Amino acid sequence: MRGRKKTRTGNQGQSRRSGIRIMGQLVGLVKPLLPVMLLAVILGTIGYLCAIFLTVLAGYGLMHILPEPVMEPNLLFAALAVMAVLRGILHYGEQYCNHFIAFKLLAIIRHKVFAALRKLCPAKLEGRDKGNLISVITSDIELLEVFYAHTISPIAIAVLTSLVMVVFIGHFSLPAGILALTGYLTVGAAIPLFFGSRGREKGMEFRNGFGELNSFILDSLRGLDETIQYGQGEKRRKEMKERSDLLGRVQKELNTVEASQRAVTNLTILLFSFAMLFLMIYLRQTKGTDLTGMVIGTIAMMGSFGPVTALASLSNNLNQTLASGERVLSILEESPQVEEVEGMEGISFTDAEADRVDFAYEKEQILKNYSIEIPRGKVIGIHGVSGSGKSTLLKLLMRFWDVQSGQVKISGRDVRKISTSDLRAMESYVTQETVLFHDSIADNIAVGKPGASREEIMEAAKKASIHDFIMSLPRGYDTEVGELGDTLSGGEKQRIGIARAFLHDAPFLLLDEPTSNLDSLNEGIILKSLKEGKGDKTVLLVSNRKSTMNLADVVYEMDNGRIS
Repeated sequence: MRGRKKTRTGNQGQSRRSGIRIMGQLVGLVKPLLPVMLLAVILGTIGYLCAIFLTVLAGYGLMHILPEPVMEPNLLFAALAVMAVLRGILHYGEQYCNHFIAFKLLAIIRHKVFAALRKLCPAKLEGRDKGNLISVITSDIELLEVFYAHTISPIAIAVLTSLVMVVFIGHFSLPAGILALTGYLTVGAAIPLFFGSRGREKGMEFRNGFGELNSFILDSLRGLDETIQYGQGEKRRKEMKERSDLLGRVQKELNTVEASQRAVTNLTILLFSFAMLFLMIYLRQTKGTDLTGMVIGTIAMMGSFGPVTALASLSNNLNQTLASGERVLSILEESPQVEEVEGMEGISFTDAEADRVDFAYEKEQILKNYSIEIPRGKVIGIHGVSGSGKSTLLKLLMRFWDVQSGQVKISGRDVRKISTSDLRAMESYVTQETVLFHDSIADNIAVGKPGASREEIMEAAKKASIHDFIMSLPRGYDTEVGELGDTLSGGEKQRIGIARAFLHDAPFLLLDEPTSNLDSLNEGIILKSLKEGKGDKTVLLVSNRKSTMNLADVVYEMDNGRIS
């Protein structure tokens, strides 16, 4: 199959959605846990009010030694003690609920992302930046914990607490209530929105840059042998430093925005506190409020910025959080190139066929008016040079992609009208390079049939001529194969892939260059295992090696997407 340009994770080339829209969509995921979220908001609001009214009650205590006492000392001290205890209990309850929601939702989001990636695979993921995908699956989803645990309920808590305080201060004087409302809106909304707009693009730039750095590191680790062999270590080191420095500069700019916002927020709180003090003094002098209103109203204003200050602080990390949210939502919303089919009438395999098929990757034509018949029980070989369209045919039979015109048929039915689960059950696909997971040999073979018994696994391995080798290992089938199977040779990995296919036991076996990277000895072993193990299966074998075609009953030559 011919290479195609890499695409980047995220929504490059698409219009960026607003922060409000991102937050709304993320909040929509809270629906299953809405009762817990409401409990967190209630506990948080009452907890903040307890903290605020500790200061207010202290003000009432001060009033006791002035000419206008308003509360008995015993009652005052009892109220102070109760509120102090409640503040601690309620704050713990709020944080427990928020983190319960966050970790539950992160598990739900991970499940949704993996389900989305499965539907996008392989057509939409081939060539995609894997490091960026890893960044989305790991750090981006983890960063959403900040949103769910420290953003949603604080917003609701700040709104409810501020409304209570506006009413409380306003009952001393309407102008004082309006001033309090203005202060809360400025600190909790205007300042975060202003600075949030300044840092939003940088937040997305940082998240994308972080993902690209992950990709570079992943490539560097995989290509470590080549880097050492060809003396490219210094070049890779310099490039990594450049990427890290660039990411550091973006982080520095974000920190500058954060520091500026913090300074402006603190100055604004100070200004509104003094404004309330001067307003209350003026109202006292003009008989607009009494001494209690002047003292308590000022104290209440100065001590009530906690919830909106917490809200203002959110935007410091909110830019990166929303950038992460947008990257995650982009994956969840991305439409698969090939939609899965469900609910079709069941079907049994009889034969396969490509009927006047046209297929192109973007503008690159691969197959043109291509037809081939694959009768049941036969081994059909397709020989041709790399890039002639052989692998593409197999992927169309697997329905990893859909044709632009013509039809690909199984048992006389267009594969687009066969339930995807039935299609996968009828086909076993062995790729050019078998991908092995960092797990035991037994579990790697069992990928072909989840829940298979050890006896079934061993029987499949025998058919693939890999059983004797496995038994020669110290731990046999329980031997770990290492990351990407790097402890095994190419031939051993390929035979494990064939064992998977035999274990899957599908009637139609598709083999994509099963011997292309092997020496003649390993090629002979694999061809022998395929000949002896295939039974009555139908086999479509593609290869650029003529020697591999010795297994086939009929051989077709492919040249630039055409059969000859």
